[in-house]
Amino acid sequence: MPRHQLYVSLGTQRYRVERPFGDLPAGPGAVTDVACTPDGSVLVQLRADPLVDEATPAIVVLTPDGRRLAAWGGAEVADGHMFTPHPDGRVFVVDRDAHEVIIFSALGQRLGGLGQRHRPGAPFNAPCDVAFGPDGSIFVADGYGHAQVHRFSAAGVLQQSWGAPGRRGGEFSVPHSIWVLADGRLAVADRENNRVQLFTAEGRHLQDIFDLYRPMDVHGAADGGFYVTDHSPRLSWYDAAGRLVGRCRPVLNGAHGMWLGPDGVIYLAEQNPSRITRLVPV
Repeated sequence: MPRHQLYVSLGTQRYRVERPFGDLPAGPGAVTDVACTPDGSVLVQLRADPLVDEATPAIVVLTPDGRRLAAWGGAEVADGHMFTPHPDGRVFVVDRDAHEVIIFSALGQRLGGLGQRHRPGAPFNAPCDVAFGPDGSIFVADGYGHAQVHRFSAAGVLQQSWGAPGRRGGEFSVPHSIWVLADGRLAVADRENNRVQLFTAEGRHLQDIFDLYRPMDVHGAADGGFYVTDHSPRLSWYDAAGRLVGRCRPVLNGAHGMWLGPDGVIYLAEQNPSRITRLVPV
């Protein structure tokens, strides 16, 4: 049992802080992202240096109570940065330094990919994150070598790219995370510009949200708003209009990724120290 119990609040909701969560394999792989499937399974992404470290799984599948069910992707993924499960069960893994988004089945079989592997600029240049629109569109935040967002059709055909380096609306300095809100708007964590930008699905800039320090991940909230993790370290909850609803400090050094589970539990992927923290509603 822990020596102390910790609690945080977002708005009127109070949470119990639990960590570390889940049976993760030992080895060089460090936690970098987390997501849940509709049945409650928890997927954790691990990342290691492909040129130095020994092989490690890319995705670990856990039960809702943290037992390990499976681990896969180590042979296919060189440098997993973030990932997002598709509503149809596929898993889209951003292989950052291989300049590709790999598409896996729910069981870890490679089905295809977006971009040309090991071909920077075709179209990705060290991409960061992937999200899905209600019409099946696929959006990729291409954030390290580029400063762009790419839109693909549901079939994986590139339709549009926008963005450039800079500080003005529609420009980026490391678009690190992307999410499609309930009304179809895009939220992009523009990390080094210390803001989240909101866009239409076609890329028209709508709004900037500041008072953030190096935002890492943006994720939809149940009320149509969104959560943002940053390096303060904080977890902030905004409503659909971009107004701050609540804010807390649930982790030690900042969460690189997060996910809202189907039961209201918030999962946070910490890199340092490498672990999953859970916020359980009470």
